[in-house]
Parts: sequence; structure tokens; C-alpha cells
Amino acid sequence: MDAQLEKPLAAIFPLPFRVLFLVGLGILGWATNLHGLERLGVDGPGILELQDRTLVDVFAYIPGVCILCILTVLLCTMDIVQKRERDSFLLSAERCCFPASDGPIHFSDVIFADILTSYAKVLGDLWLSFWMLLPGGSLLSIPTYEGWYQWVLPCLMSLPYAIRLRQCLIEYWSPSNTSRRPLLNAIKYASSFPVIFLSAAQRLVESELVKVGGVSAEHKAWHGEHPLFRLWLVAVVVNSLYSFWWDVTNDWGLELLNLRHTESRAVVFPLQQTVTADRTPLHLRSSRGLSFRRTNRHGPPYPYGLRPILLYPLPVYPLIVFLNLVLRMTWSVKLSSHLHLQSEGSVVIFFLEVAEVLRRWMWVFLRIEWEVVRKGRDRERPADATDGLELLDAHKDLVVE
Repeated sequence: MDAQLEKPLAAIFPLPFRVLFLVGLGILGWATNLHGLERLGVDGPGILELQDRTLVDVFAYIPGVCILCILTVLLCTMDIVQKRERDSFLLSAERCCFPASDGPIHFSDVIFADILTSYAKVLGDLWLSFWMLLPGGSLLSIPTYEGWYQWVLPCLMSLPYAIRLRQCLIEYWSPSNTSRRPLLNAIKYASSFPVIFLSAAQRLVESELVKVGGVSAEHKAWHGEHPLFRLWLVAVVVNSLYSFWWDVTNDWGLELLNLRHTESRAVVFPLQQTVTADRTPLHLRSSRGLSFRRTNRHGPPYPYGLRPILLYPLPVYPLIVFLNLVLRMTWSVKLSSHLHLQSEGSVVIFFLEVAEVLRRWMWVFLRIEWEVVRKGRDRERPADATDGLELLDAHKDLVVE
């Protein structure tokens, strides 16, 4: 009788699954105990001597081992794990970080360096993570330093901007360059340094205010009465607005913030979008260059603030411009190391880092599109001149040479 009752259960719910079920049920029950005690106001973890700091730090070796494994795979000289792609990445990183002063700056290096600027805060986090993983450190408390150590973090965060600044200066000093655009672009990246280092100097502001107003002044985020704090705010606003203007006008070629508008409002469309028989992938067609056709000069104008050549759906542009403005205004806050040292703001800072990566992801789409459009337009310029038609050039003085 027992065998007959056990056999259906073994078929429906085998013993290994029952073991896993009971173990999982026990873990769920324990978690429910702790959560219920907390909701009822009973200090269960305290009476059980279960401190979160101890439990978390026990597993502190896990992120350290993961980082070492990633670096080992990336630098491995054996022909495993996509060695060709790894070598290409390392060579690209070397060429981007250490460009020759008398050589050209490739467009791929520009994109690489711009992406690195979005990871400036991550470089600072790597420095903090290193000290948190050392013996005596804790994953739940951000280390603080005095003396010259407090300047290491802003120096690391400024490295991507220094790399991009050097690229711009190399372009500007190139004998073949006749444009001021690289210099204006260099000013944009140079404006990031005051934000970073004035943020680090806020520690001095807090120490002075503590002497005047007591310990309570140390936990305030607003110190408008101090001139150094106001100078940092000015640097944040200037850097954010200038960077947003540069994104829209120069990196994307849009006319929204361009002070020079031509009289012509003719629309130009890529020929590939009108030829249905061409099934070649877009990236292959772009590598051969784009050809453009022009509508009647007195035809309908293109949407205000955009440009006559658009390769993406129209709603994409105002959406990305709006999101870029919002995220650019919070972007400089992301570079402010004195805000990161407050544990209560760690969640906000983390979401700002994620938002910056998403902003850069959107930025890349329009940046590469503008480069494709610009090169295709420049190639079609002689033909248009022969026909007596002049291509719209709202950014003549701001084109990458």
C-alpha cells in the first residue's frame, strides 16, 4: 500500500525536487522572519547579532576576483576568448589615449574618447573600490582621505577629458587645419576641469563652515554663502550649457541653437531611402557614401531647428535633444566628487551614472549620422554647383576637417 502511494508522488514530485523545494521554503521562511520582525519594530538582527556590515564584507572578495578575471582575460596572450578582438580593442585604446602629436586623429578615436568621458565617474569609483576591497576596508562605507590623497580621485576623473582635450589640440595645431572648431571643442573639455577640482575643494568649504556654524553645517548640500561654492555652481552651469550647445550644433549638425541661418529652406533626402530595389544593408551603403536629391527650392521647409538631411525618423530628434538637455544639466553633478562621498546620495548618483551611459548611447547615433551626412553632402557639392544649386550649409565654419 505504501509503495503504491509513494510511486505516484515520485513520478509527480521526484525526491531531488522535494529537497530543493524544502530548502527554498526554509530560506523564504527565514527571510520572512527577518522582514516581519523589522515591520513589527522588533530588532531581530540586533538580538541575533547579525550585522549587515559583517555579512556583506564576508563576500567582499567576489567583486575583487571578478575584476581580476576580467583583466586576466583581456590581457591574456593566448589565442583564446576572441584574441583578435581583444588585441584590436587594446590597440584602439592605446592609439586613443596616446595619439601621435604629428599624426591624424581618426574619427573612431574621437568616438572612443567621448565614450570614455561618460565613464569618468567610473574611473573614480575604481579607485574607491580598490581601497574598499583592501583589508580593513568595508563595502558599506566610502573611504575618505586627507591631504594630497583627496586629490587623487578628481585627477582620475579628469583623465578622459585630458585625453579628449589633447586630441582637439593636436587637430588644431595640425598644419592642414584652417578651422577654429578644434580649439572651441578643446574649450568645452577644458571647462570640465573647474567642475571636477572645485568639487573636490568643497571639502575645504565644509571645514570652514563647520568652524563657523558647527557640525550641522557639514551635512548640508547647499553652501551658497561661500564664494568657492558659488564659483563651483558657475562652472557647472557653464560646462553644462556649453556642452549641450556643442552637442546640438556641432556634434549633431542641428540648427536649433545655431545663430547662422541661411535663407534657403530646401529639403535634401538620401537617395537610398527612395530606391526600394537596393537591399544592401545601411552600414554597407554608408561606407560607399550617400547620394542626395533635392526638392524644389520653394518646397516645404524642413522642421524648425533640425537640418535638411535626416536619416532617422523625425520624432527621434526632438526626443533626443530634450533628453540630452536634461541629462547634460545633471551631467556636471555626476562629476562632483564631494556629493558622492555622502552615502545617502549613492542611489541618486548611481542612476545618474546609468543615465549618462544611456545619454552617450543616444549621442553616438546622431554623431555618426551627422558624419555620414556631412561626408555625403561634401561629395555632392561639386555636382550641385554645376547645376546652379547650392547645398544648405548652416555649419560651414564648424565642420570637422
